[in-house]
Amino acid sequence: MPPPLSLPPSVARRFARLALGLESGFPSPADALAHHGYVQIDPINVCGRMHDLILRNRVHGYREGDLMRHLHGEPDRPLAAAARVAFEHHVPDTGILAAFPLDAWPYLQDAMAQRSRRPGAWAGRLTPREREVATHVLAEIAARGPLGAEDFDDDRRARAVWGAANLVKATLQKLFFHGRLLIAGRSGNRRRYDLPARVLPAAVLSQPAAAADATRRWAALLKLRQRRLTTLKRDELPAIADLVQPLAVTGCPPLYCLRSDLPLVDAAARADATARADSFPLLLAPLDPLIYDRALTRTLWDFPYTWEAYTPPARRVRGYYALPVLTDTRLVGHIEPRADRTRGRLVVVSRRIRRGRAMTPALRDLARWLGLRLR
Repeated sequence: MPPPLSLPPSVARRFARLALGLESGFPSPADALAHHGYVQIDPINVCGRMHDLILRNRVHGYREGDLMRHLHGEPDRPLAAAARVAFEHHVPDTGILAAFPLDAWPYLQDAMAQRSRRPGAWAGRLTPREREVATHVLAEIAARGPLGAEDFDDDRRARAVWGAANLVKATLQKLFFHGRLLIAGRSGNRRRYDLPARVLPAAVLSQPAAAADATRRWAALLKLRQRRLTTLKRDELPAIADLVQPLAVTGCPPLYCLRSDLPLVDAAARADATARADSFPLLLAPLDPLIYDRALTRTLWDFPYTWEAYTPPARRVRGYYALPVLTDTRLVGHIEPRADRTRGRLVVVSRRIRRGRAMTPALRDLARWLGLRLR
């Protein structure tokens, strides 16, 4: 591994912006997925869903719902298995639901198998009651096609499981975690599950599970592809040491980037001399890859930030769905917008922005993207 490359914080921030696609962007959701490895999916819709807000700043001409159309097709014209190029599943060892390109499939299989064997109310092995339900729902889906929990006349309650109070819903969720069902589409935000053979191409499903060492390497690389500038754990670095460049940035822990991204480090250094403090502000998704690592956001960007959707209201600092504001290479505050779709307007609930930053153009841009007007 080469010796650390020293960077001023301003260059490191500019590199992150370039490497994360916030400058030139991508032609399509497929290109963004290929670059980042996955895009996190979240159902909450306050001013657009998480995945849409992430891709809005990266994909040219991106519209609300484009990622779901890329995954599943139009609601009235679902994609056939042979035509699918991406799918939904969980990032191993996390609760993160994500859109993956097809080449991720072999590396997810070990995590699926492990979940099916270990205890756990949310994703672990089936309980005796759930095994009974699983036999029924699998037979019904095989006979009838994609179904959701609401399609079964069974109101038995499950054990306390986040997002799945109904026994059928909890069972479907576990079968998905185990890879025995996949998300074939959505009705609104409700999942519709189908058998894997009817969701993914046969050539993908026929691939064997990746070996353990290959999966560890893939997982470590996935983290670096997702964030482009990050810390690496003690067990992650050896797996990808041949692919990374260490970076020494004042005030930050040891950081790493991909060697293939080094031309962007040079580009960031050149551009830093002509910084544009008045550049058009970007409203970032609350879990945007640029700010996902809280410790790095605090040290490199001088911006202590936590997504507070699941924080009790009395303990919130920024708001339920506050969007960090990026101007050039500075995080200058946050805005909490809310879409009032009944009245067709975007309302600003709260804001805290450094003086001298004009936010109306960015808010109007978000409102137009949502098909609303700015109040």
